[in-house]
Amino acid sequence: MSTYIHDAVRTPFGRAAGALSGVRPDDLAAVALKAIVERSGLDPARIDDVILGDANQAGEDNRNVARMSALLAGYPTSVPGVTVNRLCGSSVESVIQGSRAIEAGDARVIVAGGVESMSRAPFVVEKSPRPWPAVGNQTLWNTAIGWRMTNRALGTEWTISNGESAEKLARIHGISREAQDAFALRSHRLAAAAWESGAYDAEIVQVPGHELARDEGIRSDTTLERLAGLKALFAADGSVTAGNSSSINDGASALLLAGEGELDGEPLARIAGRAAFGNDPDVFGVAPVEAANRALARAGKAWADVDLAELNEAFASQSLACLQLWDELDPEIVNIHGGAIAIGHPLGASGGRIIGHAAHELARRGGGVAVAALCIGVGQGLAVVLAR
Repeated sequence: MSTYIHDAVRTPFGRAAGALSGVRPDDLAAVALKAIVERSGLDPARIDDVILGDANQAGEDNRNVARMSALLAGYPTSVPGVTVNRLCGSSVESVIQGSRAIEAGDARVIVAGGVESMSRAPFVVEKSPRPWPAVGNQTLWNTAIGWRMTNRALGTEWTISNGESAEKLARIHGISREAQDAFALRSHRLAAAAWESGAYDAEIVQVPGHELARDEGIRSDTTLERLAGLKALFAADGSVTAGNSSSINDGASALLLAGEGELDGEPLARIAGRAAFGNDPDVFGVAPVEAANRALARAGKAWADVDLAELNEAFASQSLACLQLWDELDPEIVNIHGGAIAIGHPLGASGGRIIGHAAHELARRGGGVAVAALCIGVGQGLAVVLAR
């Protein structure tokens, strides 16, 4: 039994405090869930499960946002929902879990995807273990991104910020500031050109009342000179800036998965391989390297067979380090329509974006092999291989 992707949609990605910041995450996800069934004509009662990734779950996305969003999308109450959390890889995880359920015979049709509203992520405080705590100061934690309430037993060598890790990878792999800025500029230019050419038209669904002409973070007017003028954020002599890093974003994605012959119409692509891999948390950005290598091996493929790759651009230094380590991969087939540095990285939704876009691109080409991979904070990587 194989799993096929029959459709994939996403909202445009909004930037922090931008056009989508007034939309609750469960409403964002509901837009994608509603569109995925309306476009296919599928009776939602046929869906065996809704699996959504969500990295935060500290605010309006609490208490199983997958179930809440399915109800808001008008799915019958008989359709269950589950929310999964593998941080930045959450919606890749949802696709992996959905495909496994289908291939195990536990499901026939699954909607997978993810959502994140980083703009609406709340501030939180720890709860006192005492019923009547003494008056005193408390730490307010921003749940949008990064470590919080860290267990000291993990050690300070591991619990550095993601930006510090990106700096570390730049040093280890000898990646210059100029190379990072050039990679960021490429991302913006390719993303802008892709929207202009209609490369994203097949997958975009608008949020009613919050329509966007394109992903809000794309800066088609940026230049190497402007990027070079930005200050390093994580080290006085560093090279990682806001311009060569992914941003804080809002958005949702959804994919329609089914077993062979379950749905009418030709699928976009088949899921041919998948893998997870872990490494040290302080160099989390290169974990996709081995994840993708293993996924390709399980698919019976090599990098020479790959026609395009979608690598989530958490940071330019992290992406360039991966490309160095994939010495058999042609960088020109990676993120041909831009990446997260330009498009944005709403954590729980990004995996659905890269898998969905790879599937649509394979369908547009009429065939081929694609790899979708991303890094995950605390030292993990996920990858999925698609074939058509």
